[in-house]
Amino acid sequence: MSDDRELHRAAKANRERLAVAHREVVLQEEAKNAVDIRENMARLKELRLAKEARETRTQISKANQRPAPKPGRSR
Repeated sequence: MSDDRELHRAAKANRERLAVAHREVVLQEEAKNAVDIRENMARLKELRLAKEARETRTQISKANQRPAPKPGRSR
């Protein structure tokens, strides 16, 4: 019976040791994923701001153009 208890203790210690090692790997993966997400969000924000700037320049350009002459009667 004492051998059985020793095996259970050894198995439990081994599981705990593996859990700690696995936890570190998981935390590293999560940290990398968080960095990747922040970088992607920054990239998307830059693209959105560039698009908004292009649209604003287009609106300003259209507003500064002279109106087209109305077609009149030709004699």
